[in-house]
Amino acid sequence: MFRRADPVPAHLRRLWPAGAVLVGGAVRDLLRGHMPGDWDWAAPDPHSAAQALAAALDGSVFALDERRGYYRVTGQGEAGRREQHDFVPLPADLKGDLERRDFTVNALALHRDGHLSDPHGGERDLRRRVLRMVSADNLRADPLRLLRAARLSITLGFELDSGTRATVTELARAGLPLPAPERVREELHALLRHSQAARGILLLEDLGLLSLYLPELREGIGLEQGGFHHLDVFRHGVEALHQLLQRFPDAPLDLRWAALLHDIGKPRSRSDEGGEVHFYGHDKLGAELSRAVLGRLRAHAALMERVAGLIAAHMVPLPLDERGARRFVHRRRGLLPDLLALMLADREAARGPHSSPATRQRYQQGMDRVLAALEQQPAPPAPLLGGAEVMALLKLPSGPRVGEALRALNEAAALGDLSTPGEARRWLLRWAQGSGQHTER
Repeated sequence: MFRRADPVPAHLRRLWPAGAVLVGGAVRDLLRGHMPGDWDWAAPDPHSAAQALAAALDGSVFALDERRGYYRVTGQGEAGRREQHDFVPLPADLKGDLERRDFTVNALALHRDGHLSDPHGGERDLRRRVLRMVSADNLRADPLRLLRAARLSITLGFELDSGTRATVTELARAGLPLPAPERVREELHALLRHSQAARGILLLEDLGLLSLYLPELREGIGLEQGGFHHLDVFRHGVEALHQLLQRFPDAPLDLRWAALLHDIGKPRSRSDEGGEVHFYGHDKLGAELSRAVLGRLRAHAALMERVAGLIAAHMVPLPLDERGARRFVHRRRGLLPDLLALMLADREAARGPHSSPATRQRYQQGMDRVLAALEQQPAPPAPLLGGAEVMALLKLPSGPRVGEALRALNEAAALGDLSTPGEARRWLLRWAQGSGQHTER
């Protein structure tokens, strides 16, 4: 039995599948006093074990690979908590199976009677809060494990031991085949979702992994920006991510990506005019580069477009008055309030020690105007005229000019310049004659 308090939850001990052994990260988490969300089991009869557990959890069974005997159970555990249990056949040589694992803290197996199989000292490393490889060959066998070393170090709060750090760095430079993009994406997303994501990005660079997976981000290393910036482009992006998570710890994944990549276009847009450095158009270029980065990782289209939209808009100046705030909200409603969070993180990362209470107050006032306008008009006003009416009124054929007219009309309504169809028609006729143009302030 354990020399410590039994880490297995009482409800799970009652449901323990016959002959099954709990392996890997779930054992690691239990020994650390954390309840796993995902459980990995090795069972003599995986299908029967999965069916029994699914019935006990009022869940369902899904065949991951029926031929090989891989099954997944999803159900509700204690207090309605979602649980996922994966079953594979119990290997004839359990010790040999554990010897092929990535890190000692994952090379663990827990038996129903409380016996812990720990051939590589994983429990000791857990107590020391150290992440140590089982062997260099195991890391070489699956290059994703190099990335996982960085991610686990951050998410577990463990230090890489010196031998593991040296091996990861060496293998990162060895030209190993890159893992499938989808696997890389999941590791990077797990890292970015953590509160110490910014430190994780720096660790990727220290280990030589950033050049493999986010090379565009590295282009900013050593690229000084001048002006009120006190960091190079690369560290500014990392600091923006840190500032974001300090202020908005529940920031969604797309906003975290946008903070990290918001200036990714600067290295390729840099110009020097009369001794002054400029980055004209870096916001639009950065949006396109972010699509390339996330596309390479096979990210979902919605995530890519959201990140690109935030990056493309992050340089828009905050409004100076209430009317400007209404226009700001109308044009970027779909990005709010996340855009404001990105802009604030960018500003704080840029100015750092050069910021002052007065400049912070002015910036906050601009944000408050936008938030107040958003609160007053959380949804756009209903359209006063349809496309067919605009075409008939202005005698326009179907085409881009109709869309332009509708956008101008809808913005005028959002600004409070008109509120009835009759007013809309009169306004639109004036606009068509060139008196309805608007500029952003």
